[in-house]
Amino acid sequence: MSRPIVTLTTDFGTADAYVGTMKGVLLGLCPQAGLIDITHEVRPQAVRQAAYLLSTATPFFPPGTVHLAVVDPGVGSARRAVAVQTGRATFVAPDNGVLTLALAHDPPRLAVTLTNPDYHLPQVSATFHGRDVFAPAAAHLACGTDPRDLGEQIPVSRLVRLPSLEPRRRPDGTWQGEVLHIDRFGNLVTNVQGTMPNTQCTVEIAGQCITNLSQTFADVASGDLLAYVGSSGYLEIAVREGSAAAHLGVDVGAPIEVRAW
Repeated sequence: MSRPIVTLTTDFGTADAYVGTMKGVLLGLCPQAGLIDITHEVRPQAVRQAAYLLSTATPFFPPGTVHLAVVDPGVGSARRAVAVQTGRATFVAPDNGVLTLALAHDPPRLAVTLTNPDYHLPQVSATFHGRDVFAPAAAHLACGTDPRDLGEQIPVSRLVRLPSLEPRRRPDGTWQGEVLHIDRFGNLVTNVQGTMPNTQCTVEIAGQCITNLSQTFADVASGDLLAYVGSSGYLEIAVREGSAAAHLGVDVGAPIEVRAW
C-alpha cells in the first residue's frame, strides 16, 4: 500500500507554531502520512488568493491525496467545516469558497460537514480549528476513514463558491479581469485564462498598454513590461528582471482588460 499524502495550504506563515502544531496532530493520528506544504504564505484571510494557489498545485498530486486548506477568516462562526471528495482527491477546508477553483477542475462527488466530535480533538478552540477540527479530519481520511463518518452529508451544489473569479466579457469582446495573485518576483497573475486571448491582443493595466503576448521573458529588453501565459495557464504581467507590481504600483484586485485584434 502506498503512503498516504496530506498537503497543507494556509495563511499561517512560519514565524509561529501553528503549522508545526497541525503537523503534529496529523502525524499523531496518521503516523504513516507524508506531509507536503503547498504554501503557508497566503496573505492573511485572502481566500481568493488561496483558491488560486491551491488550484495550481492539486492537479499534480497522486490520486487519493488529501488536501488540507485552512484560510479561515470565519473561524468560530457559523461557517461550515467540510470534507469534499472528488474523482481524484479529498479536500478538507472551511466552506468559504477556498475550494472554488480546485473543484472547477476536479468536480465534487460528495460533501460532508465536519460535525462528528469523534473526529475532533477532545478540546476544540474557537480560534484554531486548523488544529482541532481540520487536521484531525484530514488525518483520519488519509488513514482510510470514510468521509461519511465525519458528519452530515450535504448536496455538493450547496458548497460556497466565490463570486466573480471568472473574467467578464463585454459586448465588444473585451475581457475584463483582475489580478488574483502576485508572486515573489512581482509578477501579476490574472484571472484571465490563456485560452481566452490570442497572441494578437492588447493588455491594459494601470494605464499601461502591452501589445501582443510574449512567449518568454527574453522576448523583451531588460526593464520592459510583457504579458504572457504563465505555467498555471493564466495570463500574467511581468517586468523582465524586475517587479511588475512595483513598476505599475498595483496590488491584488487591480483591474485588467484584454482586447483581441
